[in-house]
Amino acid sequence: MKKKYKHMVVLVSLLLTVSCFGEDKVVTPDLTKIIKREGWGILNREAKVIEQDKKTCIHFDGRAGLGGACLETLDFSNGVIECDIKGNIRPPSYVGIAFDVIDTVTFDAIYFRAFNFKNEQRKEHSVQYISHPEHTWQKLREKFPGKYESAIEPAPDPNGFFHVKLIFERPKVSVYVNDAKKPCLVVEQLLSTRKMGKIALFVDNESEGIFANLKIIPKESKKDGKD
Repeated sequence: MKKKYKHMVVLVSLLLTVSCFGEDKVVTPDLTKIIKREGWGILNREAKVIEQDKKTCIHFDGRAGLGGACLETLDFSNGVIECDIKGNIRPPSYVGIAFDVIDTVTFDAIYFRAFNFKNEQRKEHSVQYISHPEHTWQKLREKFPGKYESAIEPAPDPNGFFHVKLIFERPKVSVYVNDAKKPCLVVEQLLSTRKMGKIALFVDNESEGIFANLKIIPKESKKDGKD
């Protein structure tokens, strides 16, 4: 009887998992493989594996120009991307997630300025959307002030990790930080022709950054029987 009961518990657990995620698959890339370039490409940074706050993390050093690491084994369209990220309390510190990555100059990104999180004069510049090469943060701030960047409420600790959750419902991208019930930023991508691409851990000019617990849940497209 005990063996039969154990099998029933396992079956119920599997059914709950299927009901929660449907056909969507959870992808948890191994960030430690970045340093060996196993399924990852590194741009303009030195990477190393560190342990911090009980997390196994990848650390990128700071140097001129943008950089990071691109996951080469997955093309992502709709779904969810989650990650724990840590920047610096002093600038320069621009850390986040790039998506729809075509090459080193063509991509979209959501990134964070931790040094602005609790700065009353500049907190509205805490989280930023960009779409390179055309739509840089300078151009977006000038032409559309307050539309593609915002404050984060409640403000995360600028000295620690913050959890990022990006929800993609093309062309809409919603940004959640930590346990917030409402997104801190909602944007529509500026180039509707970009519907899929690679994902990258993103650090901009002279920034170092620390990343852990990357999780990707691609939304499976439903087949309608048509070619």
